Amino acid sequence: MECVTWLTHKYIMHGLFWNLHEDHHNKTPHFFEKNDYFFVMFACVSMFFFGVGNFVEGFRFMFYIGIGITLYGIAYFLVHDVFIHQRFKWFTRTNNIYFRALRKAHKVHHKHMGKQEGECFGMLFVPLKYFKEAMRSKQ
Repeated sequence: MECVTWLTHKYIMHGLFWNLHEDHHNKTPHFFEKNDYFFVMFACVSMFFFGVGNFVEGFRFMFYIGIGITLYGIAYFLVHDVFIHQRFKWFTRTNNIYFRALRKAHKVHHKHMGKQEGECFGMLFVPLKYFKEAMRSKQ
């Protein structure tokens, strides 16, 4: 799912649907963003896979794709919305090297305000250079 996330983020969110994702990079003072529509879109895709995989004989594998999308959506909510952006004040005192590296990589992604620029499009896999930075800053 991480590869699908990277491709979707780079080419769909920073491409075709930039109009929905843009407000996520240009922070607004509102709790909800247009970017949150992606949650609804991916939930619909997941429900489609659940439905087809559960009710159409021979397509059982699609049910498991729906489970994968749902589980990744839960991980996205907890990691991206809760931990990184602190939309809910949970996990505020975490000082783990991986989580510090993850936060740094996401911060680097957000320093680019435009559609075309950008780096670190994934969510869970963090480039090694951010681990090195996190380890140096811990000492």
